[in-house]
Amino acid sequence: MMNRPRIGVALAGGGPLGAVYELGALCALDEAITGLDLANCHAYVGVSAGGFIAAALANGMSPREQCASFIENEGAAHDIFEPSLLLRPAWGEFARRLAALPRVAWQALWVGALQRRSASVTLEQFGHALPTGLFSNTGVEAQLRRQFAVAGRSNDFRKLQRKLVLVATDLDSGESAPFGQPGWDGIPISQAVQASSALPGLFPPVEIGGRCYVDGALKKTLHASVLLDEGLDLLLCLNPLVPFDAAHAPRHRVLSSGEPRIPKLVDGGLPVVLSQTFRTLIHSRLELGMKGYERSHPDTDILLFEPDQRDPEMFLANTFGYSQRRRLAEHAYRQTREQLRAQRPLLAAKLARHGLTLDDAVLDDHHRTLLRRPARRARPGLPSALAVKKLEQVLDELEVALLAD
Repeated sequence: MMNRPRIGVALAGGGPLGAVYELGALCALDEAITGLDLANCHAYVGVSAGGFIAAALANGMSPREQCASFIENEGAAHDIFEPSLLLRPAWGEFARRLAALPRVAWQALWVGALQRRSASVTLEQFGHALPTGLFSNTGVEAQLRRQFAVAGRSNDFRKLQRKLVLVATDLDSGESAPFGQPGWDGIPISQAVQASSALPGLFPPVEIGGRCYVDGALKKTLHASVLLDEGLDLLLCLNPLVPFDAAHAPRHRVLSSGEPRIPKLVDGGLPVVLSQTFRTLIHSRLELGMKGYERSHPDTDILLFEPDQRDPEMFLANTFGYSQRRRLAEHAYRQTREQLRAQRPLLAAKLARHGLTLDDAVLDDHHRTLLRRPARRARPGLPSALAVKKLEQVLDELEVALLAD
């Protein structure tokens, strides 16, 4: 009898949108791969938004259970995650900076007027009074603390039945902080998630043991090496953020959400340009990391799942737009199922080495959906994402046929 394979799960960050994508994709994987139990794998590593999901998986919460609490706001009261928790102003940080303003103003006056320094130096002094984050993440930590206090779960890394690593970045040294590893496992899991997801500018750094920590994605995109060194047989990686390939995007002019497609990214203005820049930087870093993992750990099969770079739905979605989370989760679920079908022979061969199989009946059931209640439909008269995808496939096949002639 084949020994139970050592399977790991590595989840990258990506804000609320990243969490929505990962939940939809994980649900698709969990039901389509026979023998895989994503809530009972050997080890997990999570970065930023991926840390929320990894911590819940390590506590035995299935992707479907997490989808109910985070996407549909259903289930037990202690499990329901209210999106508004991430949008509460950081009043404590504002108050601390405001209290420091008189001292900062006096220092600026001393530097500018009395020492006759340049205006830029004076403005730099006033920068000390600016908040380090707009929103508070203390409510998130409190919610996770309640969630992991339920019987059968734990907020203590050392009491988990499965290995869990949540990576943050030490703000003062720039080094990774692998909470959950030996020597890093003495803090609550909820606090590690809070630190790992403290994106600079949005959330204040999290102070732990006299050190300040911020988002773990500053150092690496995936941090998969902390699991690969465990001698895994199979590692499943999910990365929600990819650069958008506008040159090969679908030909339709309107998205299923009813929003118009941007023909050129520059037409979207600064937010779209910055998003594409950020995504390109972290994805290029991920590509280098994946090549390094394949060389350093040739005995581990590594499977990476991420959105289609030609998909405008995931790129143009409002990262903090929770009203869209049900539609986007369904979209991620369906897209991952399409990816599994498209790569079926290759994936089946790799999974078979570890006693896993693809469930063809599940994959070929086109009536399956993620959500029990249908996601919010687009405005009447606009094409659905599925119809658009089908039209795109027909046009591509026609193009190939014409070229062949």
